[in-house]
Amino acid sequence: MSVMSESLQERVVAAVGTQYEIDGEIGRGGMSVVYRARDRRLNRPVAIKVLPPELAHDPAIRTRFTREAQMSAQLSHAHIVPIYDVGELEGLAYFVMALVEGESLAARLARGGPMPLDQVRTVAGEVADALDYAHRQGVVHRDIKPDNILFDEDENALVTDFGIATGHFRSRMTGSGNVMGTPHYMSPEQARGKLLDGRSDIYGLGVVMYETLVGFPPFDGADSYSISYKHVTETAVSPEVVDSRIPPELAAIVMRCLEKNPSHRYERGNDLADALIGFLAGASAHNEFRMARTARAPAVLAAG
Repeated sequence: MSVMSESLQERVVAAVGTQYEIDGEIGRGGMSVVYRARDRRLNRPVAIKVLPPELAHDPAIRTRFTREAQMSAQLSHAHIVPIYDVGELEGLAYFVMALVEGESLAARLARGGPMPLDQVRTVAGEVADALDYAHRQGVVHRDIKPDNILFDEDENALVTDFGIATGHFRSRMTGSGNVMGTPHYMSPEQARGKLLDGRSDIYGLGVVMYETLVGFPPFDGADSYSISYKHVTETAVSPEVVDSRIPPELAAIVMRCLEKNPSHRYERGNDLADALIGFLAGASAHNEFRMARTARAPAVLAAG
């Protein structure tokens, strides 16, 4: 562990040590460092997400981190990682959430590549259900990507990292004019710094579905600008063109999520979930018909 990591962990222990026992760092990204810990009072494992020191010195960023985490803590859904506590002590902003021991969707894709169709449908349906709930509470996630979808011990998909979420119809642009988010998964309106609603998350989930089906996102480029530009101006190659084994009906669902115009996408997460259920029902009926036809074939030949 580096000196910087030790220093930050010591600060975390000093800030929350009376209530939480820190076991060590389990991950970090551009906006946070996450520690495994145990809640001393309730005797349960938790994860503590901390705003890094290089960002915490900015009062505006620190205030937004805490305010948005507090808003996210109001969400209670089976497929959303719950937030238990939000605080700021000794100049350290943090929030405490459930510890999910399973891997992320990003790790699973890196390890195994494209996923089976039934798993894609299940994961996307669970995330869509979670997003529908969040949107009805007035919260737009704004960073739906494989890293922010976790699997628990029962293989349920859980959405995490609502820390940069915000209310409906707010721009993703910061005060300095920078658009926040992950370029590969941004909706066109998000990439342009426009006003957002829940349909922006539907687009992000469409990108995730695309990647789980074919193994890579629909757009790539040399830098963030080129990727964002493609989201705004280019039409993705449909998944069944990339891989002919993907059913056109499922590809059509993904492509509707990826419509440039938000009004052409699914209006709600539940609409997307219903479409996925309809696809599954149709696929099951098709398979049953095919099996029945195969079973009848010998008798027909014998009669001839």
